[in-house]
Amino acid sequence: MRPTGKLHLGHLVGALNNWVALQEEHDCFFFVADWHALTSEYADTSQVIRYACDNVADWIAAGIDPERSTLFIQSLVPEHAELFLLFAMIIPIPWLERVPTYKEQQENLKDKDLSTLGFLGYPLLQTADVVMYDAQFVPVGEDQVAHLELSREVVRRFHNLYGQVFVEPQPLLTKFPRLPGLDNRKMSKSYGNSIELSDDAETVKQKVMRMYTDPKRVRADIPGTVEGNPVFLYNDAFNSNVAEVEDLKGRYRAGTVGDVEVKRKLALALNAALDPMRARRAELTARPKRLHEILMDGSARAQRIAADTMARVRAAMKIAYR
Repeated sequence: MRPTGKLHLGHLVGALNNWVALQEEHDCFFFVADWHALTSEYADTSQVIRYACDNVADWIAAGIDPERSTLFIQSLVPEHAELFLLFAMIIPIPWLERVPTYKEQQENLKDKDLSTLGFLGYPLLQTADVVMYDAQFVPVGEDQVAHLELSREVVRRFHNLYGQVFVEPQPLLTKFPRLPGLDNRKMSKSYGNSIELSDDAETVKQKVMRMYTDPKRVRADIPGTVEGNPVFLYNDAFNSNVAEVEDLKGRYRAGTVGDVEVKRKLALALNAALDPMRARRAELTARPKRLHEILMDGSARAQRIAADTMARVRAAMKIAYR
């Protein structure tokens, strides 16, 4: 994950819950992509380290286990930059220009100057991130398969030139539920429409009570629309009491329950889901040195593997001087 802000419920249902499950079957590497953050946030780097530590605290609170998985900081493993540079020597620029998100991001982020080599070349850094650890699988949604296919093409080109070195990564397709923002727009820190994983119970309640619902429903006795209603999308995602949710949906459609009751029950369900995370996060933040140790130990382990990989790369390219 890029450390560009605090993590919110969208990150939890869209990625972290899946990451936690992957630990049961795979040797996982989870890293803070701080160099990737610079591809768009290079003008202000003042919060990168703070967000990096904050994000990792949320990962651990969500259930990522540093005893079973490797957690590290990208920039503490300089081999990533070296492999990115070597890939940049052999990959034609048109390959990078055809990446679907390249022009999309430039259109969406017109307030930023993205005409940089770093932004154009970020798929090569992504490829280095993956193949450095002989990753067999990368968890992606369907919209990210094109990115991984480019990585596979980079690997094939390298192998055609220098022989077999890397594992060609395969997509591990996962369905990432997408939560709308509290105002029914796309969830974004710039809109201020998200519930952060570090929000306390009262803040969660206040945010839920401001949530967008059915704009056509001006009174509680008017039948409302459940489909596409953010309050019910969140209830489906976080309220484990399925019978309660179905009862609320039925009464909402019939016009026999008000938005206030539905939102109060959602706030209770959200806080029940977040309470265990709050407890784990509080335990971790009470020992600030522990988080530093986890990241330093994980980065050291990652670098040992990366050093072995780069030794193979240099030998294959015949640029190993020692």
